[in-house]
Amino acid sequence: MAIPVTIADDSLLSRKTVRKALPPEWDIELTEACNGKEALAAVAAGKAEVLFLDLTMPELDGFGVLRQLHEHHTKTVVIVISADIQPEARKLVESLGAFRFLHKPLQPDQLRQTLADLGLL
Repeated sequence: MAIPVTIADDSLLSRKTVRKALPPEWDIELTEACNGKEALAAVAAGKAEVLFLDLTMPELDGFGVLRQLHEHHTKTVVIVISADIQPEARKLVESLGAFRFLHKPLQPDQLRQTLADLGLL
């Protein structure tokens, strides 16, 4: 059965990079979101059992998405993919329930290992 996965990033190029890095054998149903509000709508619609989340987006940033998910105790597996490598940002996303923090540019082998570590592959 396909796993509902959402990629949330305002950059089309970044979403494409994540799509290309996904293991081809991973059985998923993919949704894309251009901002945090769309990401939360995907979660609410059951389209984001796994959420790949950028931190810097319009309308609602990744931190806001994480705060709302944390407040509502959702079971979404959030993997943050961001160029923001400041230690404070990393600590904050981890405190808000993100499972992993991956750096841009995303490396396919790093993503594969993360998915395997989380038992998703």
